[in-house]
Amino acid sequence: MNKLLSVKNLNKVYYNKKDEIEAIKDISFDLYEGEFVSIVGPSGCGKSTLLNILTNMDNLTKGNIELKENLKLGYMLQSDSMLSWRKVIDNALLSLEIKKEKTEENIAYVKDLFKKYGLLEFMDKRPFELSGGMRQRVALIRTLALKPDILILDEPFSKLDYQSRLKVSDDVYKIIKEEGKTALMVTHDLAEAISISDRVIVLSDRPCTIKNIYKIKREKEGTPIENRKDKNFANYYDLIWKDLMFHE
Repeated sequence: MNKLLSVKNLNKVYYNKKDEIEAIKDISFDLYEGEFVSIVGPSGCGKSTLLNILTNMDNLTKGNIELKENLKLGYMLQSDSMLSWRKVIDNALLSLEIKKEKTEENIAYVKDLFKKYGLLEFMDKRPFELSGGMRQRVALIRTLALKPDILILDEPFSKLDYQSRLKVSDDVYKIIKEEGKTALMVTHDLAEAISISDRVIVLSDRPCTIKNIYKIKREKEGTPIENRKDKNFANYYDLIWKDLMFHE
């Protein structure tokens, strides 16, 4: 398998005037081309901090991150962060504007994504005219606009109601697979992690370490909604739940 990302013995410590707070302790894992990997862990354990370090929004204290040469990362946050005064298409092109890559070719690519994923008729609408699920698809298109090799997703469905969350996770999964992307996602939803992922990384309480990494095996690969019916689903859920509930 083609290794795209390698995290080796990563540590993060925050310092203040009185003491130091160890957030991440000795985390190591690899990410391979075409994989969808989820990270789960207790609330406040450092999941988002880890993503921030991977995307250079925060600094590591010790360790090493190896990214295959010339690869791009795309970061999709919890909120769609769409600007209310801009049309939907202009919101989707925002990342290209910031990077000064708003070429005719890239604009055409983004419009093609709108067409491909059923949003073409909404390009000239304002964000408030779209459902939460549609807004998340636009946010994903905005992330894809820069043509990243790896998508970093920080709880991308957490703002949606349960039914919308199921549907949008299916939509986002299909888009990521159809576009041939590799994904690393943080989520607090165990069922979501198991149903969408090839592997699930389970983190401990802070300072977070890796408790287990589960390779998710299924009888038949399907969409996240279909994967919830797999005979192995409940067993993985129980194993991961016990990892999170019982602290060493």
